[in-house]
Amino acid sequence: IAGAKGLDAGLGPLLRVQLADASMRAALDAGATPLVATAVADDHARTVRAYDTDGSVHTLDATAVPDRPVYLVDIDASKAMAAGVDVLRREFTARGLAGAQAAGGWWATKIDSIEVSDDQEPWFKGAAEMFSLVTGFGQDGKVRVDSVAMPYLRYDGTVYNPNQILVNWSNYKYNLADVVLMEDDGDTNYLALAQAVAAVLLTIADQGAYIPLVNAVLAALPSSWWTDDPDYVESWYTLARTSSGRLNGATGNGWMTVAPYWVEQF
Repeated sequence: IAGAKGLDAGLGPLLRVQLADASMRAALDAGATPLVATAVADDHARTVRAYDTDGSVHTLDATAVPDRPVYLVDIDASKAMAAGVDVLRREFTARGLAGAQAAGGWWATKIDSIEVSDDQEPWFKGAAEMFSLVTGFGQDGKVRVDSVAMPYLRYDGTVYNPNQILVNWSNYKYNLADVVLMEDDGDTNYLALAQAVAAVLLTIADQGAYIPLVNAVLAALPSSWWTDDPDYVESWYTLARTSSGRLNGATGNGWMTVAPYWVEQF
């Protein structure tokens, strides 16, 4: 499983069993016998096959959370995403897409709150696991990509207040950067993602003015990744160091409120 996701083999077990939805807890505590299912690969599946303790098959509606509790056997996406973001950082650095960190204090953009309308994750996939790719031109004039894990961003229609640093502006040549928000469906191969993004971004040269890079990142994604692996959720163009307040995403699927933040060096 680790190899299929482009992760180090020494990561350890990546399978887990969990309730498909938190709303099922009440029925489970009341004594309802749960069904067991595996996460379906297709986000747009109409039905899900589940099994009872006798091995009999039950066909569940994929578009609505079942009344009966269901245990899902799937990938531990939280563990995989944490390791996957490390892979992205390592691969982007190896390919020259992440220059050296600047010394001293620096200005940052901090996320005060964030919400997505559709996390691209149906009930039979469990909670979402999201990460962002922040792109711009580094101090060396080369395209830079920083991967940012957002493990708190679990459910759509929920406002989160992470106070998370999104951009370290000392790493960027221009006062602008782009953000692409993505979601790991369990099938994400982080090594392949890094290679695909790097192959496109390395062809873009600094022309003395800022060039938006969201479209280049999205163009790097194979067509299959628009359906399940990994899902594109939202993007923000031309985020500036001075940006503050609410910023709506380009597709209308999400928003975040941000503020400039000075990070002092000890």
